[in-house]
Amino acid sequence: MTELKKIGFIGTGIMGSAMAEHLIDAGFEVGVYNRTKSKTQKLIERGAKLFDTAGECAANQDVVITIVGYPKDVEQIYFSENGIINSAKPGTYLVDMTTSSPILAEKIFNAAKEKNLHAADAPVTGGDVGAKNATLTILFGGDEKDFDALKPVFEVIGKNIVYEGSAGAGQKTKACNQIAIAGALAGVCEAFAYAKASGLDVEKVYSAISTGAAGSFQMTGVARKGLDGDFNPGFMLKYFAKDLAIGSETGISYGKALPILSTVLHEVQKMEEAGLGTEGTQALLKYYGVI
Repeated sequence: MTELKKIGFIGTGIMGSAMAEHLIDAGFEVGVYNRTKSKTQKLIERGAKLFDTAGECAANQDVVITIVGYPKDVEQIYFSENGIINSAKPGTYLVDMTTSSPILAEKIFNAAKEKNLHAADAPVTGGDVGAKNATLTILFGGDEKDFDALKPVFEVIGKNIVYEGSAGAGQKTKACNQIAIAGALAGVCEAFAYAKASGLDVEKVYSAISTGAAGSFQMTGVARKGLDGDFNPGFMLKYFAKDLAIGSETGISYGKALPILSTVLHEVQKMEEAGLGTEGTQALLKYYGVI
């Protein structure tokens, strides 16, 4: 198996920057591209090479990793005239780690295959903490032989690395994750809204229920921050809205109604419209009037 040494990393936001740092520290030759160049400065200081376009960053690499904002961004960097598909050399592994559409993931996979490129969708869970600590869960969709080849790269940035199935399977699994989070987080917010409305001390209620059967990461790791007045994003509401919309739209295409997801999506979209999209998901407490 050919050793993978050179990695083009496209998208150096909260998640991507931490992931790229780990790859640099592990000895990979890392090139970076981000639309906002200032977000690459820390990586350049650590030895990464800066490129002016996504296509240039993808050329002459062994692996290209992308983690950008929205499906439209993924489509643009992969399919534009000077984008990744047209710039990567034959044999390159293309790994989109953005939470995106499974339909788009299949489109990229098929277009890449025509050019002898190995494309995969590998969205992650674990948020900024998982990215910083290299403990992300990686959900892989694509050819299993490509999964095996990429394992040494994934092991630098994640701990729970799972082959989910053919192209698009990683994105479908990530949708399942976000659907589960939506219900869990909304349930926590409703519980504290009920506590407040009924005259209870929310902090005492938290102390009573957070360590029992009602306890969850959404309560102790997310809502706790909001109760403490910290709305800095581990995961921004605007991206949560994007993820839930993907789940809702694809769920409809699969013939499955998802009423809880639809409700939470509506709530998060209302908050985004109110200008709170860059706050963390714990800000959903505000919608419910807990804060």
